[in-house]
Amino acid sequence: MLCTVYCMPAVSMVSQTFAADHFFIRYDHHHHHDHTDLRRWRSRTTAAASAYPLFSNPKASSSRHKFYQEALKTARDKFAREISFQSEDKDVSLAKALLYVAAEDETFMVFNREMDACSFLNEGINVCSSSNAREWDSVEQMPLDGKTISEWLSELDAIAKEVEAELVSRDIGCHLVEVLQAVNLVLFELRGFKRSPVLVDSKHSYLHLVLSFGCGSAILLSIIYIEVCRRLGLTIVGSRVGEDFLIWPQTTYPEELFKVTSGHSLFAVVNGRCVEDPRSMASDLTGSSLLGLEIASNRDIVGIALANLIRFHWKCASRSNLDLMLTSPLRHAHNADEKPNKINKPNVPLLRPQDLKLAIMASERLLILQPHNWALRRDHGMMLYYNREYGKAVQELSICMAFAPEEEAELLEPFVEKLHLMRLESSWKSLGHTASMTVK
Repeated sequence: MLCTVYCMPAVSMVSQTFAADHFFIRYDHHHHHDHTDLRRWRSRTTAAASAYPLFSNPKASSSRHKFYQEALKTARDKFAREISFQSEDKDVSLAKALLYVAAEDETFMVFNREMDACSFLNEGINVCSSSNAREWDSVEQMPLDGKTISEWLSELDAIAKEVEAELVSRDIGCHLVEVLQAVNLVLFELRGFKRSPVLVDSKHSYLHLVLSFGCGSAILLSIIYIEVCRRLGLTIVGSRVGEDFLIWPQTTYPEELFKVTSGHSLFAVVNGRCVEDPRSMASDLTGSSLLGLEIASNRDIVGIALANLIRFHWKCASRSNLDLMLTSPLRHAHNADEKPNKINKPNVPLLRPQDLKLAIMASERLLILQPHNWALRRDHGMMLYYNREYGKAVQELSICMAFAPEEEAELLEPFVEKLHLMRLESSWKSLGHTASMTVK
């Protein structure tokens, strides 16, 4: 059985424990407290070993590393099966797909936290361990903010039952408008769900965290709305309108959604302020124009959520490089007036590695849904470049060139050539050679 241990970020751990507990051992100077200090260090590390088996012995380290790798693969495989094109789109569960996304990302972060904790323990620095750690030995049993995947699905069932109870208490039938009013009451008033206009926290970007904290992106709140209504036997559809994703019940009388009661139309209550914002394309919609919109499939909706996740993690990864764009290096590589670049010193800015990896993982999932999307594959290749995975970047960008429009392929070609040489020189250096190569 494995145990999920939640501890403070590394910077937090250092700031809280370094001053009080860290000590230096002088190897060139005898001190009468040396043996006492050594006993203190052994006591701390022995007590922590049960919480961090990676630290306790090499065999445990190897076993847990293997387990985490298998857990990552299992979560990805379950996601891929859920959105597989071999099944009908109506059978794709939005909630399950996004909970598998959360499970994979959480497994990755838990492993990183445990590795960080072990590094600090090896240095003799105290780290916190959770007394509420929950044992798990499979993705299905992995706690996501205290609940398993099945328990989060049950949470959606519970919300639907609250809506049913609201309808029964008011002796209301199953008229479309009345059911939607009850859903809105439970979600936005009783449970207090609200939209976050700007994604600044991971709590707004993962389904289980939105269910837990009640605040999230518009697309995730739309997914919760769709899933709750599905449990009530009501089909909700959606479509992209400009920068917004709007949802509404599948009906042959959409004009009912635009009738204003209590100052707002039902369509506005479901979709938020964007519908009433004159700067938004959504404000121009009417009952008749609604019928002309292209309905998003379940796979499309999962794709939108993943695209938002890519943007969020890329923004976090490049926080110290505010003007950095994924495609910035392509413009420099295509500029023939620039001086030759020494490829052994690529100007790759330092990014936050965990957030960059999470963005890459979200991109990998989206490519399962959209394998022929050349722009997505280009961005994926560029993230691999920023992550210094030059071999994989060359492969992805080369595939991208086969799908991209001619002008985009021409822009990619000189960069891919330089990237290929950077890869070769990296291999050259790994053999112990020191000479540099110049790209002209």
